[in-house]
Amino acid sequence: MKGLGITVNEHLLIHQKESPAATGRFTKLLSELIFSAKIISKEVNKAGLVDILGFTGEINVQGEQVRKLDDFANRVLIYRMQRTGVLCAMATEENADIIEVPEDMPRGDYILIFDPLDGSSNIDVNINIGTIFSIHRKISDRPYVSLEDFLRRGSEQIAAGYFLYGPSTVLVYTTGNGVNGFTLDPSVGEFLLSHQNITIPEAGKIYSVNEAYTCYWDERTKKVVNYFKNSVIEGGRPYTARYIGSFVADFHRNLLHGGIFMYPADSKDPAKPRGKLRLLCEVAPMAFIAEQAGGAATDGEQRILDIKASALHERVPLFIGSKMDVEKATEIMQGK
Repeated sequence: MKGLGITVNEHLLIHQKESPAATGRFTKLLSELIFSAKIISKEVNKAGLVDILGFTGEINVQGEQVRKLDDFANRVLIYRMQRTGVLCAMATEENADIIEVPEDMPRGDYILIFDPLDGSSNIDVNINIGTIFSIHRKISDRPYVSLEDFLRRGSEQIAAGYFLYGPSTVLVYTTGNGVNGFTLDPSVGEFLLSHQNITIPEAGKIYSVNEAYTCYWDERTKKVVNYFKNSVIEGGRPYTARYIGSFVADFHRNLLHGGIFMYPADSKDPAKPRGKLRLLCEVAPMAFIAEQAGGAATDGEQRILDIKASALHERVPLFIGSKMDVEKATEIMQGK
């Protein structure tokens, strides 16, 4: 495959002039993320052999039980990233508040937001899971980090990506100049370029949604799902339903093969009136990747990257994937 053999750091250096984010400090940040992912990947691969399955007994800020491997991934990322010397603060799905880099450690002006282990409910049954990350620069001129530095529009991200832990470990990321994928070669311990200049098909063949929640949806949401269930594509075939229940895995499949992933608002479910997915640590980074690959992402009303976060753990509905599919879903949600 074209480009095979180029490591992710080599790729960054080659394209540094084209990517404003790809400075030496950014390369160090990404290198530490990659090192953390290697540690997590190793633990994921032996999860059934050690005592890291099941729950810790704690409840996270989302009101969900914390799984042992989820907690492990979160601690690894916090520990490693605090020591990069290029971050000033972080936010994670598992912690209620901002995590500042301690004063006795070197600091930089980058901000990292991450979901340490997306799809963690699938850990015990050996289904693909992943880590999602979003990178911003600090905007305030104060010596300390404030919530204002985190509550941003997705369009302000300087980089975003995810690690997928499956049959192989894959890194997909963008710095705002296209999307590239790298696969971990365990024999050399390096992520090698395996998916160069990823472009999502303009229209897909797959729709991904948890139809068990149909009773919670409003009528427009039901119309969207019924459209994809009943429409035919080229060759007279219907759309195919594929839903793994791991956002990273569902998104990755559709990114490569085309399709739409939907996690709409559960308007009749008081626990998730705005859906389940978190804007800052899940939705915005994936929307950035989707758009850079030629796709689209909306909340059913507006472009995801135009939404300014109002809370650190804000949730939003999501329609993401192939551009024509997302546009059609948005039209129906808007009553057109």
